[in-house]
Amino acid sequence: MQTEHDPGEAAMEPESFFVNLPGLASESLCSMLDRMAGMYADRAAIIFQGRTISYAQMLDTVERMAATLRKAGLHPGDRVALILPNLPQTVLAFWAVIKAGGVLVMTNPLYMEKELLHQLTDSGTKFVVALDTLWPRLHALRDQLPVEKYYITRISDALPFPVRKWRNFLAARKKTLVDVPFDGKTVCTWSSLVSSRVRYAHLCGDPAATLAALQYTGGTTGVSKGVMLTHRNLTVNAEQLRQWLQIQASEAHSILAVLPLFHVYGLTCCLLLSVALGAPMILVTRYVPIEALELVKTHKPTLFPGAPSIYISMMQQKSVGDYDLSSIRICLSGSAPMPVDKFGEFARLTSAAITEGYGLTEASPVTHFNPVDGSARKGSIGRPLPYTEARIVDMEVGTVPVPVGVPGELVIRGPQVMLGYWNNSDETAGALRNGWLYTGDIAREDEDGFFYILDRKKDMCIVGGFNVSPREIDEVLMEHPKVLEAVAVGVPHGTRGEIIKAYIVPKAGETITRQEIVNHCRQKLAAYKVPRQVEIRPALPKSAVGKILRRMLLTEELQRKSL
Repeated sequence: MQTEHDPGEAAMEPESFFVNLPGLASESLCSMLDRMAGMYADRAAIIFQGRTISYAQMLDTVERMAATLRKAGLHPGDRVALILPNLPQTVLAFWAVIKAGGVLVMTNPLYMEKELLHQLTDSGTKFVVALDTLWPRLHALRDQLPVEKYYITRISDALPFPVRKWRNFLAARKKTLVDVPFDGKTVCTWSSLVSSRVRYAHLCGDPAATLAALQYTGGTTGVSKGVMLTHRNLTVNAEQLRQWLQIQASEAHSILAVLPLFHVYGLTCCLLLSVALGAPMILVTRYVPIEALELVKTHKPTLFPGAPSIYISMMQQKSVGDYDLSSIRICLSGSAPMPVDKFGEFARLTSAAITEGYGLTEASPVTHFNPVDGSARKGSIGRPLPYTEARIVDMEVGTVPVPVGVPGELVIRGPQVMLGYWNNSDETAGALRNGWLYTGDIAREDEDGFFYILDRKKDMCIVGGFNVSPREIDEVLMEHPKVLEAVAVGVPHGTRGEIIKAYIVPKAGETITRQEIVNHCRQKLAAYKVPRQVEIRPALPKSAVGKILRRMLLTEELQRKSL
């Protein structure tokens, strides 16, 4: 969408984005929850394994939890890490931290010690809410972390009393119940977090300047950065989505929450969009295709945010034709391109269209989506959302708009764009220039204002929807005692977008196997970062100054696939 503004001009005043967008210029996450819980108090907010929590019940619970957090010493602006899969506890803790005035650090529960150490120390996390199965990792790091208090929950805490007791009994009998040293002071139970008899709600300051979350994303340096997202960033992005999809709270929607809520895509398109619609989230803790089909059959969700790998895996089920999927009205696909031949197949099964979009953590995350009126263009990320501007600029200087159809760097500005990177002014200056967010993605725009992603300037990979820094994997590979040189590359994959391939040069006299490399990485990296392919080589291509040419390896891989 071309505009009369040049990226080199001064940034657009934030208020101009809110013309014809009543109420959102000053709405915080707290006020959004209060407003929707007041309007739809009796509607379900959370559906999980037979248990339903209404909006009124959720608001009451999170304000009691907020009171507990404040009494425990949480002050406005203090960071709280949630290290949880999709559970009712995740949703309740999210809103409780917001109601207490805290800043969320949504953390992947698949992280290993090295990743947890960086994220929790960099953010200065004060409190942690985590699943009991993660306690051994956290315990190993306690002396190195700034964390003052841990609230540990079990999956059974989400279940009704009789079922909870029975599950805990069975786990203890099978010796699978994690032994957590609860002391009521620094290591506390979930029940202690929800036990307050009083309620508390922090009065949020300026939503445009008040941090709500530090959402970590990988970087080309190999060190993940904390993206500073404000209350307004997040409430606006949910409203932008609602407007673009042309849906209303009065229509009584429901959302199948397969996407992980710790990821910014799931956070906005599931958790926040559900509240913006006064809709229930049908929580999926661990995605299993056939179980997801059963949930659609039982609960009949209308909105299904996902990724190509999710939709494709559902279509691959032999019994998929036995399920009535007609309740699904809109599927929001992101994180990787959807294979063109799969669009029609999914539409035949569900009577719903998949609309593809684009976003990045730095934009809360959504900036583009294809229209839902039938005019979507295959292979495109669509058009900018309301109140969002996008430009394609030259890749050298980054200030000159290029003609329609000519590739360049995609730059964006809008009310969903971050404040910057946490404690990282250099990276912030590189990403935010005169009000524009430089995405690092190479794209083109057609004559009708549809955008197409062509490549990335950065080496960043997107594996199953997660940002992965090859540099981070390089460092882990180089820690192996038999490795002389190593480099990781993101190579295209049919359903996951990309997978990681490692190229290894062994030390003289050493023999190394693919399995040794994979086992080594499994001990130090989250599962989705572990290389799926390993190639042992006598040497790696290098520049004149000895730099390993990662892009050359990718080019070789693409040429090999094209043969």
